[in-house]
Amino acid sequence: MSRYQSLISAKDLRKVYRLGSEEIKAVHDVNLDVGHRQFIAIVGRSGSGKTTLLNLLAGLDKPTAGTVLFEGRDITQMSESELIALRRQKIGFIFQSFGLLPLLSAFENIELPLRIIGVPPKVREERTREALDMVGLTNRARHRPYELSGGEQQRVAIARAVVSRPAIILADEPTGELDSANARSIFSLFKKMVIDEGITILAATHDAALLEMADTVKELRDGTFVDGH
Repeated sequence: MSRYQSLISAKDLRKVYRLGSEEIKAVHDVNLDVGHRQFIAIVGRSGSGKTTLLNLLAGLDKPTAGTVLFEGRDITQMSESELIALRRQKIGFIFQSFGLLPLLSAFENIELPLRIIGVPPKVREERTREALDMVGLTNRARHRPYELSGGEQQRVAIARAVVSRPAIILADEPTGELDSANARSIFSLFKKMVIDEGITILAATHDAALLEMADTVKELRDGTFVDGH
């Protein structure tokens, strides 16, 4: 367990985009504390600011105002190299579009983040097999993405996100491309990973049917959290 009470803490977070003379408040006055071993769902319509918020929390975008602390460190003040190291070691990402490399097998897609950070071959193989097992795809390890169903491809993307053993996974509409049965299966897997692996998951979704599985649900509307969630 980290000595920090919060894994991520956002305070008075604001992101304003300028479109000509117009100001668009993508995120404004957002306060959020993300603890350890939590499954948090952020729900909101398309355009409510969910993706912008996740990008700010991951240091992929800089806020117009406010701070984001990751394990007590202000990521808005970090250099690009520090941010890259943080994302490679501490943050896993899952996207709606899966983002798998088509010429690599499921095993190779999952192993790739470990290659990038220079993990030795034997450890890479062991961790990749563990990740495949976690998502129930051991028997599909050698298949390429086009040989897998949508649900299986998303499981490969999840395994790739967890293989480097991050503290948190940020998932942006992870079930957006899936039917309801596969979507429920993916959220069940998230729940299991929080309980069994101690990973924190922050998932942005517009699918209200899945929210009962989350520990906490926060509703984002027009860039700010709505009371009552």
